[in-house]
Amino acid sequence: MITLKDVDPNMIANNLTPQHVSAPGYLLADEIAERGITVERFAQLTGIDAESLRGIIDGQAPITPAHAMIFEAALGIRANIWLGLQADYDMQKERSNKSFVERLRSIRKIAAVL
Repeated sequence: MITLKDVDPNMIANNLTPQHVSAPGYLLADEIAERGITVERFAQLTGIDAESLRGIIDGQAPITPAHAMIFEAALGIRANIWLGLQADYDMQKERSNKSFVERLRSIRKIAAVL
């Protein structure tokens, strides 16, 4: 019988860190394409600058609450889903920052004795 002490903590599903993190804009691009709309047309329909929209799709710009609400109105996908995807993406990027991870470890050590 396998017990938790026999399992590498890094191999537990909740502790896995993806090798590559996709920006939520990639999902947006897929959704737009699936509906047969070009990025330019979607930008035009939603009033979002096409360059800004491409920045979101490429992961260079975040999905803001205003964007999320516009996407909800245009696509019927709730704004909180878009914001959740953006938050998850942002946190995964921070988890890949070694100095930040070390800072968190230091804080956890201090918090453990409080």
